[in-house]
Amino acid sequence: QLQLVESGGGLVQPGGSLRLSCAASGFTLDYYAIGWFRQAPGKDREGVSCINSSGGTTYYADSVKGRFTISRDNAKNTVYLQMNSLKPDDAAVYYCAQQLRACDSNWPLIRRYNYWGQGTQVTVSS
Repeated sequence: QLQLVESGGGLVQPGGSLRLSCAASGFTLDYYAIGWFRQAPGKDREGVSCINSSGGTTYYADSVKGRFTISRDNAKNTVYLQMNSLKPDDAAVYYCAQQLRACDSNWPLIRRYNYWGQGTQVTVSS
């Protein structure tokens, strides 16, 4: 059974940091680009970041550039999202998803992604 499982969410104060993990089971992540998305209550799901299979190409939403870093460890079958300088607007459920294409300028299009994790909650509050 193919699965993506997110972890690492939690409650953090504004300005704090979290590292999210996206672990794959049932398939090897090596061949796939992985995207991170988030969805806040009452809002559409939005793309946060994308990383190509090799890790050599990454994309970020403008709202997180300079604060978030996506990376992957194919040996551990895991993709990470390091989130620094967190703001209340970053609060959301964060999802990872696999796509068959490489990350490119259309990376935030949800229809490109085939498998999704169940999400992990990030709360930013003092």
